Amino acid sequence: MTSATMTVPRERDRPSGSSTTGSAPPGFRRDIQGLRAVAVALVLLYHAGVPGLPGGYVGVDVFFVISGFLITGLIVREIERTGRLSLTRFYARRARRLLPATALVFVAVAAVTAAVLPVSQWRDVASDMVASALYVVNWRFADLSVDYLAADTATSPLQHFWSLAVEEQFYVVWPLLIVGLLWWARRRSGPLSRGRLALGLLVIAVPSLAWSVHLTSADPGRAYFVTTTRLWELTVGALLAVGLTRVGRLPLVVRTALGWAGIAAIAAAAALFDVSTPFPGLAALLPVLGAAAVIAAGTGDGRGRLAPLELAPMQDVGALSYSLYLWHWPVLIGAQAFWGTPGEPLRVPTALLAIGFSVVPAWLAYRVVEQPFHTSTLLAAPRRALAAGLVCILVGLVAAGALVLAADRRLATEQAAAQTLGQTHPGGRVLGLDEPPADWAPDDRSPTGYLPTPSLIGDDVGALAGEKCIGPVRAEDVELCDYGDPTGPTIAVVGDSKMHQWLDALQQIADRRGWHLVTMLQSACPFAHVTVVDREDAPNDACRRVNDVRIDAVLADDAIDHVLLSQASQVACASPDSCARQSRKVMRGALEDVLRDLTDAGRRPVVVADNRKPDTDMIACVASHEDDVSACEFRLAVEKRPTLIQAAERTGTPVADMQPWITPGNHGWPVIGGVTVYRQGSHITATYARLLTDVLEQQLVAAGLP
Repeated sequence: MTSATMTVPRERDRPSGSSTTGSAPPGFRRDIQGLRAVAVALVLLYHAGVPGLPGGYVGVDVFFVISGFLITGLIVREIERTGRLSLTRFYARRARRLLPATALVFVAVAAVTAAVLPVSQWRDVASDMVASALYVVNWRFADLSVDYLAADTATSPLQHFWSLAVEEQFYVVWPLLIVGLLWWARRRSGPLSRGRLALGLLVIAVPSLAWSVHLTSADPGRAYFVTTTRLWELTVGALLAVGLTRVGRLPLVVRTALGWAGIAAIAAAAALFDVSTPFPGLAALLPVLGAAAVIAAGTGDGRGRLAPLELAPMQDVGALSYSLYLWHWPVLIGAQAFWGTPGEPLRVPTALLAIGFSVVPAWLAYRVVEQPFHTSTLLAAPRRALAAGLVCILVGLVAAGALVLAADRRLATEQAAAQTLGQTHPGGRVLGLDEPPADWAPDDRSPTGYLPTPSLIGDDVGALAGEKCIGPVRAEDVELCDYGDPTGPTIAVVGDSKMHQWLDALQQIADRRGWHLVTMLQSACPFAHVTVVDREDAPNDACRRVNDVRIDAVLADDAIDHVLLSQASQVACASPDSCARQSRKVMRGALEDVLRDLTDAGRRPVVVADNRKPDTDMIACVASHEDDVSACEFRLAVEKRPTLIQAAERTGTPVADMQPWITPGNHGWPVIGGVTVYRQGSHITATYARLLTDVLEQQLVAAGLP
């Protein structure tokens, strides 16, 4: 690029009128409006589960490119016209354009949450709303994606706000960087050239792309949400805006070919990618460069624009794209609450019906809120627009606060009831110390009500002396906890969250029997020298490294008398370098090795059998059927014996099997003895585990513990 002052053709965001099908102002890019329609259609159809579009999530990446292109075009035109960039005017435009529509969604989501979602979700939705109103919710979801103890919780009605947060964070960083570049250019007594502006963009794009590739491999759950892995996608659009004049000089045949190749790239990504595709990473280059190619095709004289994108229906959908994106997901979540089965996606026809219905609030919000605020002469003054934006943010915070207050009132009532119920509810003790009969079932003498109550189920997590005592997924350091009489028998408690769920009961047993407990627990990480995949189906290399440390530590510590271990994982990667194939045999062999090594070292291992997983989301089910929790009952299907149990049998390792007291007679009861059995996935509540202390103690003593 040359060092001349920037001259950038006019590329407008959208016309000021409410319709896009009539005459448009000069310079308005109807092809970009149509590309918006493509992007939002991909996202909506993907969320509806329509077959053939397993990678429809790439519509968000198309939006990123469009946003980077248009916003940078606005900035460049202002600099070209005035020689400076007014941050006040820039942020005022963003506030007036985006925040009123989101405030309306926050109010609606708060109302729908209180009306139709289980009370167990209210606080989480309120937290999501605060983070969404402040445009940092993508970082919250990134943190939740690596919190194994929060896995399998209900999907947030505000989860789609993550991409809006990424864009807004870019809108904060990029103008500030440009102001810095302008200051630097003035210090050097020269104008801000296109070359310098492009260099500033590359300072963002290159590290972001490199980090995206790395983190997608190392921590895919976090990589999907965090801003740092997505900034390069917006800067691709921004670079296109900066280099628009050069792109516009390309021959028509080249621009036309670029346009159709771009559409083909987006379509290929939507059709060929799926949830197993490492994303964003290098895979995101396909839809990102595809979107950039479509935009590039329409530059210059405009003759390279793709005619189908300029059709009237595409213009109408494109105009509604922001509002459709805001409303479709909360409507889908509401439909799931009404017509769906907990833990399962909506049937495609039902989901499509919900998507179709979301057009109604989207159109109304567009007409009544989005466009009037966007074109308001009253808010033309930047200070007024910023003040209105602040009010909109406060609306979201107030809506979240109202939801928290409602949850608090409900919680206070439940806690009062729990104090009474706790005196009379035996939980698993109602089954007795002997193995329950195959035909056991709750009878009319079972206590009324149950605990933990709906607001408390999700937080009823095991702990040791109040400490969590378990490392998160992909943690690099061993989480070590020490409890009990240091002069008593030392019991190492190892494995994953399925061992962690018994910590409350183990604490009571340790107090009774004078044990010294040493825990080395890691979420989603079996105690064996194997490679396993995490919840994103990526190799969990951190688990392998942690096991190198904790297995060696247990084998080397002669003070350890016994080892308790349990795990959920049934398979391991067939080789350390590839997880394309997973094998029960590999997992069993690794477990046999570690059990033999422990025995040979005098550590006397005892296996605590894993309990089976319900076929539905029990938190949501119980919270939705408070008056008749029997609706959440299930029968256990016949499955292969757990890999850890097979390894224990082949090595002669004693087993403590608590399954009969969790699913007596192979029947899953949501509540036993007035106590909620399941917390999350197959994990049991800490309350239920605590009330099985006598049974667990009997099992462990029978297995050889002192």
